[in-house]
Parts: sequence; structure tokens; C-alpha cells
Amino acid sequence: MKEQLRIVCPNGHLGFAPTKEESFKIAAATKPDYYCCDSGSDDIGATALGADRSVSMRKWQKHDLELMLLAAREQNVPMLVGSAGDSGSNSRVDLYIELIKEIAAEHNLPPFKIGYFYSEVDKEELKNRMDHNVVVEGLDERPALTKEDVDKTERIVGVAGVHPYIKALDMGADVVIGGRSSDCAIFAAPAIREGFPEAQSYYLGKVLECASFCAEPYGAKESVVGTVTKDDVKVTAMHPNQRCTIASVAGHAMYERANPNYEYVAGGMLDMTNCEYEQYDEKTTRVTGMKFVPVEGKVKVKLEGSGKNGEKYIGIAGVRDPYTIKNIDKVIEMAEQQVEEEFKGSDYKISFRVFGKNGVMGDLEPVKEIKSHELCIIVEGIAETHEEAEALTLYGTRQIFYARLPEVKGTAGTAAFIVDDVLPATASYSWTMNHTIPVDNPLDLFDVRTSNIGELVKS
Repeated sequence: MKEQLRIVCPNGHLGFAPTKEESFKIAAATKPDYYCCDSGSDDIGATALGADRSVSMRKWQKHDLELMLLAAREQNVPMLVGSAGDSGSNSRVDLYIELIKEIAAEHNLPPFKIGYFYSEVDKEELKNRMDHNVVVEGLDERPALTKEDVDKTERIVGVAGVHPYIKALDMGADVVIGGRSSDCAIFAAPAIREGFPEAQSYYLGKVLECASFCAEPYGAKESVVGTVTKDDVKVTAMHPNQRCTIASVAGHAMYERANPNYEYVAGGMLDMTNCEYEQYDEKTTRVTGMKFVPVEGKVKVKLEGSGKNGEKYIGIAGVRDPYTIKNIDKVIEMAEQQVEEEFKGSDYKISFRVFGKNGVMGDLEPVKEIKSHELCIIVEGIAETHEEAEALTLYGTRQIFYARLPEVKGTAGTAAFIVDDVLPATASYSWTMNHTIPVDNPLDLFDVRTSNIGELVKS
């Protein structure tokens, strides 16, 4: 067993915005043991999964894959990417495989083996398991999954743990492209496979998953290096002006969780309650005291599902008139009433977000007194067809102009439209599944395969 293992994470979400090349080159020059990166998230909302598309530009995805692939192949070390193409759906895995092939051909790279796995879960197979008394438990106070929930779902992915990555590496893969995965599993897998303790390995993944978000001052898309031993984890900022400090590393380890001390994965839970942080050197923080609690009984795999609400249009109106601003709640109420009368009996959803008042937080906004001299109202209309959604949104947006406020004698100046019409948007989707399913084998839902890039590679 090695005394330590070093992993570079170049970007907290591969392709979402391009990796910064200066710090990546500094990291690559340190000759790490692995290059690993997460490429997806449910933070982006349900649309990417439901519509089976990327929310990242193809050229940015290719840019980031190219940086990683060229460095990894030059140094003959493995490269792992998880949650391919933002959602980790099967088509996104295929997209990344094609990009890897494209990059390899363009740079005439020597032959290598690519491993990959799919994460999509067939709806009928899921129903079949439910018919055989498998209970699919809800997370975050959701009720158990029903067949009606499955029928409302366009696409389902299982969230993989370390297991398919370890299998792909065991099969000789030089590059691994994963479907939807737990963020930290992408980094923990090689460390666990190399014999390092699960506690340190999962903590390594937790702190590396968002790259330079664990460093200060803030700077996105910069590379960091994590070093794991049997006793500790060290994380080092690569950008010349960034440092991994006790505050930045501890803060990152705690964020994005209902309980900041716990990170759940397929197979157990990382407990960070007793973690101790020390400034190891100017750019590095050392962490000890983490624990891993294995699951009792069967491993449970998280399921994410997305279902379509309808087609969507967006309307944009601006308000500068002081009287209209003062009475904006009445304006919105009148607009909603007019929409209800016009579209009575129709299946629709419409929302009015008032930026400059409570557009971000809605009713949770603690500031109640408006001091804005101008407002922007975003109208979102959702209906079954494009035609219905367009009519709904156009009608709702125009009601802001037509609102009959008391004491208003004229018709001009109450509102302005940023564009002449309303804008077509991607269809609206919502999360239909945030559940876990027990499995007999952690690989049950994940089909791991390998293929050769370039000339035939000896197995």
C-alpha cells in the first residue's frame, strides 16, 4: 500500500464554466496519482434530467475533458469523471465517451481503455420491484414512492457510490466515465481501492468535490490537490493567490447539508462531527478525526426522477412609476384575477416574481418595505401546449400594464415591456423522486462496461 495518494480536482462541475488553465497546469506539474472531477448536480434543477439535455456548453465540456485527458495520458495515471453531462443520464455518458474519442483522435493519443457505466433506472423494472414488496422510501419527509409517482416521471437515475468506479478500475480502465454519482464517491473510489480507510477516503471526496470552493479568497474553477494517508487528509490550493485555510476547508465540508456533520453515500455515512483542522502550511489544511459508519442491512441507492409539468414561456415587464411600485401587490393580485377569469377551466400555472421586492425569496423575504425606485417582474406561464403557454404568459404580462389602480387617470407610464412579446423557454420539469431503494448488490443498478480507444489494447 502507498503511504499517500494524491488526487487533483480541477473544477467543481466539469463543463459548467471552463476550468482555469493556470492552476490546472500547476497541479498537473505535481504529478498526481489521479485526475478526478464531478460533472453533475441536482442543484441545476430537474430540467436537465427530464429533458435529457446538458445545461453546460459542449465546447466547455470538451475543454475540461481535454485538459484532464491529455495530462492523465501523458503521465499514465487514471482519470475519473462522474455524473456525466450534468444529469448523468445514459445519453450524457455516451456524449462524454464520444468527446473522449474525439479528443484522443485529434491528439493522436496512444491506445487506452475507457470504462463507463449507466445510471438510468427502467420504470417498468422499478414497478416490478415494487410489486415484489420492495419499499422505495422517501427522503426529506417525502412519502414512499407509488406507481403514480413513477408514471409521472420522464427519467430516473440511480446515484452510484464508489462501487462501479472500483469495478471499472479493476477491469483495467485508464479513463472512467460515470453516470449519476454521489459527488464524493468519484474521489473516494480510487483511495478505497488503493487500500486507504473509508473515513479518510470519503472525507477526501467531500472536501474535493467542488474544487477551489474549499479555498480562499473565493475563486471558482481553480484546481486543488487532495492528499490522503491512513491517518489524515490534506487539501492544498493550486492557484498562486489562494489558500486552503481551516475556515475555508471546514466551511466547505459543512455546506449543502441539512446536518453539516453527516454525508450519506451508498453503503454508509461519513461522520465529520469530531473532525479537527490544522493549518499544515500556508496553502494546506490537514484534517483528522473523521469516521465512517457502514450501513446496517442492505445498501440503499438514492433515486432521482424528473417529470414534465408542461411547456413554458417567460414574460418580462419593468415598472418605474412610484405609484405602481407602491401598489405592486395589488397589481399582481389584479393580474392573477384576470388570468383566472380568462383561463378558467384550463390546466395552467402562472407565477409573478417581483425583483426589487421579493423576487428571490418570495414570502420568506424578511424585508417588507420596498425602497426600490424600479422593479422587474418576471412572469412564468406553464401549460400543456406551446400555444396555450404563450397565450397564458402574454395575457398575464399585459395585465401588469392594464391594472386598474385607484386614482390612476391615464394609461401610460405604469409599466414597460422589455421585449415586444413573450419568450419561449425550455419545458418545465419538477423532481418526482428523491427516494432510496434497497439493493442486494451495490452494482445492481449500474452496468459497468469497457471499450478500447485507438488500437486494440491487451486486456
